[in-house]
Amino acid sequence: MQLTIFYDSACPLCSKEMAQLKSYDRFNSIVLQDLNAEDINERFPTLDTDYANTILHGWLHSGRSSDIMEDSGEMLLGLDVTAKAWQMVGKHPWIQLLRLPGIKCVADKAYLKFASNRYRISYLLTGQKRCDGDSCSL
Repeated sequence: MQLTIFYDSACPLCSKEMAQLKSYDRFNSIVLQDLNAEDINERFPTLDTDYANTILHGWLHSGRSSDIMEDSGEMLLGLDVTAKAWQMVGKHPWIQLLRLPGIKCVADKAYLKFASNRYRISYLLTGQKRCDGDSCSL
């Protein structure tokens, strides 16, 4: 299985996590797609990029096609993407706890708060609000 993650490359924390994730991806089973790429809508015409910019999207699929419509799979959202990605690379097993009943609901609400404030939080943690040029390139 392959996981295609649609992420916001303008977000310093998002880019940092994706770079770390890929550094552990020994089997190259995770493909990163930048939502800010000029051709993202051409390459993934069925992806709602506006919605994907509000909550992390991950497409779990066979890897036989780069078209979401041709290669049926499962679209994961938010922390489900994060948990699946880290599980696939065999790191940060504690993240799976965020998917347990009772914790999942609270964690998902906290994630949505984070996602809608990711630039402010990035600034507080990194001193950088948005990536510009190659400042956060993978």
